[in-house]
Amino acid sequence: MNRRSVRLAAVLGAAGALAAGSIAQAYAAGDRPDRHPAARHVLLISVDGLHQSDLAWYVARHPESALARLVGGGVEYTAARTTTPSDSFPGMVAQVTGGGPGTTGVYYDDSYDAALLPAGTTSCAGARPGAEVDLTEDLDRDPAALDAGQGLAGLPGSILSMTGKPAGLLDAAKLPVDPRTCLPVQPHSYLRVNTVFDVARDAGLRTAWSDKHAAYDILNGPSGNGIQDLFTPEINSVATDYPGGKDWTKNNQATEEYDHYKVQAVLNEIDGYDHGRTHRVGTPAVFGLNFQAVSTAQKLPASNGLTGGYAADRTPGPLVAKNLEFVDGEVGALTAELRRQHLADSTTVVLSAKHGQSPTDPAALTRIDDAPLLAGLNAAWKKLHPQAGDLVAHAVDDDAALLWLNDRSPEATAFARAYLLAQSGTGTNIAGGPKAFTRSGLAEVYAGRAAAAYFGARPGDSRVPDLYGVTQEGVVYTGGTSKIAEHGGASADDLDVPLVVAGAGTPRGVRSSAPVQTKQIAPTILSLLGLDPRDLQAVRAEHTRVLPVR
Repeated sequence: MNRRSVRLAAVLGAAGALAAGSIAQAYAAGDRPDRHPAARHVLLISVDGLHQSDLAWYVARHPESALARLVGGGVEYTAARTTTPSDSFPGMVAQVTGGGPGTTGVYYDDSYDAALLPAGTTSCAGARPGAEVDLTEDLDRDPAALDAGQGLAGLPGSILSMTGKPAGLLDAAKLPVDPRTCLPVQPHSYLRVNTVFDVARDAGLRTAWSDKHAAYDILNGPSGNGIQDLFTPEINSVATDYPGGKDWTKNNQATEEYDHYKVQAVLNEIDGYDHGRTHRVGTPAVFGLNFQAVSTAQKLPASNGLTGGYAADRTPGPLVAKNLEFVDGEVGALTAELRRQHLADSTTVVLSAKHGQSPTDPAALTRIDDAPLLAGLNAAWKKLHPQAGDLVAHAVDDDAALLWLNDRSPEATAFARAYLLAQSGTGTNIAGGPKAFTRSGLAEVYAGRAAAAYFGARPGDSRVPDLYGVTQEGVVYTGGTSKIAEHGGASADDLDVPLVVAGAGTPRGVRSSAPVQTKQIAPTILSLLGLDPRDLQAVRAEHTRVLPVR
């Protein structure tokens, strides 16, 4: 560390708190490339759905836990926020690029690009642009298989033999097509900026990651080669060891088993092997994984005899509490392995979440079937424009409303906004009983240029939603009663996630209430490794600052 960083760390360690003036100093010091790395390895852990309040609740009740030791061993940012929309794809992309969707071009795992051609297009001359960009399990060669269609025998037990190059498991016929080349657009090519994995590879460092779909090939960055070992067992495949023929998210015990496979992969990497423990390759400089179990515990009304979601006082209910304990045990296994391999003093652990989950107040839940709202909007537009087709080209509605329109004119976007804000109806409450809603469940709708400005995108950008609807508290768009929470929106429950940076290069026991963003993780990773954060294109575009950790 440079002398200024050392001095800052000493002050923070003594004070145990991070003042606003110290933060400014940390930014100034950390934004310059440091030729003396504080860490040789950065382990990034993302826990889908985890709120800062969940982490604080658990640590307070389990002061000797692995999570408590992690929090006490570094800097805890208690006012961290993820990106909007608070979806897994833009949330994870932000953590490894340093940019939000207006820069990265990634708004959701299922979105739309007005400049691309639909999947399956083979004759591009004169083809009409406008295509869904589906980066979910639908892209897998076999979405029902845990190995995404690789064809491994003995699943699920053999899943660690899954390839570390999952791009080959994607069905090219399901990818949107570039009109300039008339070729499918791979997920990594869809990302507009480079990643920490790209920068680390350029510096000759090893990289690895584990996530939930083969489409997380997007994290490879535009080079297509950022991650040397990408382990992506399919979370939405059929969990064959569990009754009912459902996927791994529909039974919380199955989700825990699924997450444990990824933990085992990272344990192998800590030991210096590839994820399948087949080849000794050295411990990666940048690596990590994503947990799903807390998220399913928040969404499921009940599972394995336990009630999901939150209590009336917004504290974790039985199933969420059980999964916080599960994550604690898995994090404990990872940190213990770092110590066993004598890597704890050279590794920084970053704990955060791609997104939160809403609502944490069960009484606020209002489930609304979005299908009639969208059908009504199309019908109302056609009534005024008899020759027109559907106004809505694509929509994604979890606990936010993202709409892309076939007509992107100010008239059309204003019409859609006014229509949605005028609709009332009846949804369901957490018990499945009727619950009235107004304004389509929306608190505000940003349309046209306002939507682009909201995301920091250029007006008319081919990927920015034409409308972004911020929901009223507790609104979840679903046609049934199988879920009690969702993400994607802009409420505090969606955005307020934990952020802990602990281990090598950090002071101990620091608690910061300064507002920070999860996109700051990316330049911080590079700074810790002695690399230049400005090598990230999104960092330069958005002037993303290094977290004040040193």
